[in-house]
Amino acid sequence: MSTQSVAKDELQKEAPAVMKAAVMNEPFDIEIKELPVPKATGDEVLVKVMAVGVCGSDIHYYEHGKIGRYVVEKPIILGHECAGIVAEIGDSVTKFKVGDRVAIEPGITCGRCEYCKEGRYNLCPDVQFLATPPVDGAFVQYIKHREDFLFPIPDELTFEEAALNEPFSVGIHAAKRTKLQPGSTIAIMGMGPVGLTAIAAAKAFGASTIIVTDLEENRLEAAKRLGATHTINVLKSDPVEEIKKLTNGKGVDVAFETAGNPKALQSALASLKRGGKMAIVGLPPQSEIALNVPFIADNEVDIYGVFRYANTYPQGIQFLASKQSDLQSLITDRFSLEQTKEAMERARTNKQESLKVVVYPNGIVEE
Repeated sequence: MSTQSVAKDELQKEAPAVMKAAVMNEPFDIEIKELPVPKATGDEVLVKVMAVGVCGSDIHYYEHGKIGRYVVEKPIILGHECAGIVAEIGDSVTKFKVGDRVAIEPGITCGRCEYCKEGRYNLCPDVQFLATPPVDGAFVQYIKHREDFLFPIPDELTFEEAALNEPFSVGIHAAKRTKLQPGSTIAIMGMGPVGLTAIAAAKAFGASTIIVTDLEENRLEAAKRLGATHTINVLKSDPVEEIKKLTNGKGVDVAFETAGNPKALQSALASLKRGGKMAIVGLPPQSEIALNVPFIADNEVDIYGVFRYANTYPQGIQFLASKQSDLQSLITDRFSLEQTKEAMERARTNKQESLKVVVYPNGIVEE
């Protein structure tokens, strides 16, 4: 899995006319193609893509060709967790210059609808979200993006960490939705990349007890490194019983379900104290799941849906730059753009060993 090395003095050359892109023609079929480099105009910025994390949604499209109502009907470029370097700017761009290092928030919204105006732009019905059909994503050497969805990153933050701000933002948004307070107890069900980064979010919001569950020991070990105070292997112990023991029979203040697993969702609900709050982050394969309604009513449980995030990127970058949690340690596999299919297969089939797979469209930067 060798990757091309790129020296820093090569990063600010003028963008070429053509670029390489990893195009998914259909499920399991990814082809490296040459495409025209997009031209930045107006408030657009051309970004040289330096790191792209492989997300669970990428794998789902790669494997099944759809997620819910989003269906791949023509060749698409996947990848949306990304960061890079400004290569060109449109004539009305004011916030960036060529050479700036940036994180890319992947969803461009209209800015005019009621949801955008009230600050919940993640609910914008006209959002153009990278790698969500029919919008192409970031497994490319260059990508064009509107400047208000780009965020500067400090020199001490790697491109990989800046790309991880995308899944990290989901945890920040869930923490905000559930009003997670300093000193809180929280249970996080499922230690995939979103669940693992949610540990860092809970830590950032001051949670004192962070209990996590999963069935893979390597993910539970990674959770400890990121700040989980207790780990539960669901193949060995009943998670609700263990959480009750750890909270003196009371239950946790907040629970996140990040696995998209029906049993995990039911366990997250049952682990709550009276008056507790639950965030549904993971999306299960079925649309309806049985939940204990008397428990919800009798205990006045608050349930929050979590759809992506809004207004999280600056806060996430600031926290990541503080190095309070080592998200860099989540990266277990690195691939070049030409190896995108291998990267997808590694993320799809190697869950026992791989945590986060990253693709480098322009090679690894010598930091």
